[in-house]
Amino acid sequence: MSEQITVIRPMPGYWRATFLNPPINLIDPDTIAELSALISLLESDRDAKVIVFESGDPEFFLAHYDVLADKAKTAAMARGPTGMHPWLDLLVRLARAPVVSIAKLRGRARGAGSEFALACDIRFASAEKAILGQFEVGVGAVPGGNPMARLAGLTGRGRALEIVLGADDFPGALAERYGYVNRALPDAELDAFVHDFACRVASFDKAALVEAKGFVDEVSLPDDALFPPALDAFFRSTARPGTRARMAKLLEAGLQRRTDVELDLGRSVLRGGAG
Repeated sequence: MSEQITVIRPMPGYWRATFLNPPINLIDPDTIAELSALISLLESDRDAKVIVFESGDPEFFLAHYDVLADKAKTAAMARGPTGMHPWLDLLVRLARAPVVSIAKLRGRARGAGSEFALACDIRFASAEKAILGQFEVGVGAVPGGNPMARLAGLTGRGRALEIVLGADDFPGALAERYGYVNRALPDAELDAFVHDFACRVASFDKAALVEAKGFVDEVSLPDDALFPPALDAFFRSTARPGTRARMAKLLEAGLQRRTDVELDLGRSVLRGGAG
């Protein structure tokens, strides 16, 4: 298994994790395994205070889940410490981890990539280069990580429905207006801003950070029980003939490759997913 996530520690308490899984940073079972292991480290490290997730590919933060991965094997992956499927497990554990997690969004974060960003505590995006979206309904599927539960709390019901049911792309500046991300900054300023913010948080007392975050979690995080039914719905929906046909058409047109289909997926699902 090749390493997809590189972790460095710029200063005590501050971790930075960089995704790189060519060709377009797809999420696959290896990604899930590496993320699960990383979250276990964060949970057990007494000094870790803040982690920034970023991408080594300027066009893709985390593209989406690898649709060519064996779905039967994916569904049968060993459950995580929460008792849930490992994808749901790592999302729930990341949201509740005793560290501050920051998604630095440059490039595309769609589908499971968007779900991962939503599980982070804070999202800072490039106004020009970040694109977020939940494209699954556009191909006849239900989003499996239940981003609906997180989006409704962040953006409100109407905008959550617009994001999920419209299956379109949301550029960084619009994502900020909707509450999908905390801030959209000029791309030239994003790195320095996120670094300075992470350093600031890392300079504070961990016990205070963890306790304060815990109180916010109590009133803002969805109930863990909401997540498994969504993943079950995802597996059922992706098995439908119509969904398979739409996905096959998109794959033939260039899905999962560095093509216009992936770069402009919001329009691509409209062209390829009708019917």
